[in-house]
Amino acid sequence: MGRARVTAPSCSLHAIVMAGFYAAGVCNDLQKEPMNQRLDVPAAAIDFNDEDSNTSANPTFGAVLTARLSRRGLLRGGVGTVGTAMLAGFGVSACGGSDDPVVPAEKLLGFAAVPKSLADVVSVPVGYTASVLYALGDPIIAGTAAYKNDGTDTDYDQRGGDHHDGMEWFGLGADGKRSDSATERGLLAINHEATTDEKLSSFFIHANGGTSTLPRPASEVDKEVALHGIAVIEVTKTAGKWGYTPNSALNFRLTPLSPIEIAGPARGHAQMATKYSPTGTMTRGTLNNCGTGKTPWGTFLTGEENWFGYFTRGAADDAARGNDKSVTALKRYGRNQGAASRHGWESGGAADQYQRWNNSKTGASQDGSDDYRNEMNGMGYIVEIDAYDKTRTAKKRTALGRFAHESAAFGKVVAGQPLTVYMGDDSRGEYIYKFVSTALWDAADANAADRLAVGDKYLDSGKLYVAKFNADGTGAWVELSMAHAAIAGYAAYKFADAGDIAINTRLAADAVGATKMDRPEWNAVNPANGEIYFTLTNNSNRSIDPTGSQYLPDAANPRAYTDMKGASKQNGNPNGHLVRMKEGATVSAFTWDVYLFGAEAGADKSLVNISALTADQDFSSPDGLVFSKATGICWIQTDDGAYTDKTNCMMLAAIPGKQGDGGPRTVKHGDKTVTTYVGKAPTPTTLARFLVGPKGSEITGWCETPDGRAVFINIQHPGESTKMADVNDPTKYESQWPANAGYGAGQRPRSATIVITKNDGGVIGS
Repeated sequence: MGRARVTAPSCSLHAIVMAGFYAAGVCNDLQKEPMNQRLDVPAAAIDFNDEDSNTSANPTFGAVLTARLSRRGLLRGGVGTVGTAMLAGFGVSACGGSDDPVVPAEKLLGFAAVPKSLADVVSVPVGYTASVLYALGDPIIAGTAAYKNDGTDTDYDQRGGDHHDGMEWFGLGADGKRSDSATERGLLAINHEATTDEKLSSFFIHANGGTSTLPRPASEVDKEVALHGIAVIEVTKTAGKWGYTPNSALNFRLTPLSPIEIAGPARGHAQMATKYSPTGTMTRGTLNNCGTGKTPWGTFLTGEENWFGYFTRGAADDAARGNDKSVTALKRYGRNQGAASRHGWESGGAADQYQRWNNSKTGASQDGSDDYRNEMNGMGYIVEIDAYDKTRTAKKRTALGRFAHESAAFGKVVAGQPLTVYMGDDSRGEYIYKFVSTALWDAADANAADRLAVGDKYLDSGKLYVAKFNADGTGAWVELSMAHAAIAGYAAYKFADAGDIAINTRLAADAVGATKMDRPEWNAVNPANGEIYFTLTNNSNRSIDPTGSQYLPDAANPRAYTDMKGASKQNGNPNGHLVRMKEGATVSAFTWDVYLFGAEAGADKSLVNISALTADQDFSSPDGLVFSKATGICWIQTDDGAYTDKTNCMMLAAIPGKQGDGGPRTVKHGDKTVTTYVGKAPTPTTLARFLVGPKGSEITGWCETPDGRAVFINIQHPGESTKMADVNDPTKYESQWPANAGYGAGQRPRSATIVITKNDGGVIGS
């Protein structure tokens, strides 16, 4: 989650040259595997944040894997070691504004590393202050009552939503309009991904924990639905302190009930027709919003991640559909017939707003215009929103594909060249994608008045690619189009047209043999060299002796091991890693290595702690990833369930080198070995822990003021392991944050946005 869980990986980035230091960029996002599992759920229940629907026969690294994984030893190949160079600064105009590099006078990563912690607080380095800015339930529309935080509050469409995730900064000038240079007034566009739940109910927002059986009361459903979506809030710095403006006319919410336009190749497609929009041109709402991006023309991109679990299907729905190809598609996106929904929202009543969550064929029409059999096809996209103009209808950019989207990071923006957007599909065994626009970048579009029209130009037409990683450190971007014989002739699913590919992107990627990865979440582009970073959060399906849905380790996902959490064994790749990619001479080629492996400092350095992390650097389950525009620091955030017996989730600051600055490494699994390619080991001045969050929380979302002197971070779902039965007993809460930090009424834990400043007014990370 948090999956989001989100952080502006797409912000413009600047290289920094510092004597004795590497030039670098910054990273952002979010999710987890064990940590997202709800407590006391029957064994047969689905973990809606841990999808595992890729049953394709795709090898994890194609046929080359067998040449790399051997019971007898290492088969050699290689990518040569490349020394790290000092790089002059250059800019990427992904967020608009000036490309002049900001070179802080302070030494980057000069702070004292924060130790691991299990305390119910936000820990930051000495000399820094973290303050709560905006939390679940806070009023954002004039006239909304103060939040009581006792389960009796309503009107959540006028309040802060839950599970704060990805986030972007949009500066405001004195006239209240867009200003890319503003440092003391702006808008925060914030994803509200999900809500803390046990069984069906989001128990912290209901007086007595809510209803955990079906049917759910409409009043409970209405509150939970409104908790999801996005919020845009105005924030200002006054007399040296940051605060949000509850009654700003610029504040607004989008929820799962807000009208949103379908744009791109899926617009008007037969598979998009619903009772709400028989023409397939509109849908309601955005859901499970995780990572983010910011366009070169100043709009907000949000990724729809684990949306599949909100829908239900009847036990006989396959037959009702005539076992047509829609059944194949539904299963590929995590919805088998008889599948229960996450919250049971479909049981709230006969009204249309509740029935839309039933994805069964219940009507008599051939096209689906009299029911919601196609409703789920309206979720799973990158959504573009104009944060500066709440009157504009948001648009789902279907050309970027449909899957469990995290963030959307733009490559370097060059006049006269197409734009490139990188994306990951956050589920076990899913894929990495990029979109290349048909239109060539015109710098005049950076400040266009009609920002969504610019989005039409660059995001509705282009080529979508999926990544195939080779065992020799190279890779190929494979275009997903009807021109590809493997797609046109795919036996498992008969594709009709480009719109079908946009809607069923996973199946198209299956058809061309894309590489199964260890849960690709956030991604970001290093401004110093244009290289692409992806967090691969974890994967319990990697095994050296795979059975069932498991699969072998490979070069880009080389670990399969047992990690102990107390007396509990966690198998596969529970700690995750970050992969780094460099585009090649053509649009179809790239090279790669593993930038960092998550691990405990004391773990086996030949199999687990391959990056040789120290106690000031060790981490597990990287999720959020963002590069700072102001400093070039790469910020790495965790959403962890493997290491939480030793520390709460955290955020690290990194100054990475470049792809190929390390070399090949042999990873031994008993009598089996696999070759991988590992980046240069970090030092105390290139990787250090900056923040540790409260109990039960995920750290996600990152953005900054243009001067780098204020950074905004999201603390998602503190206290999420609290039992529903204990909802009225604060002494039994896993966390009481942020109430225990002096923020707000009541003691129920709340997701919240914090702002971090340096006490001497300096740049964050120095």
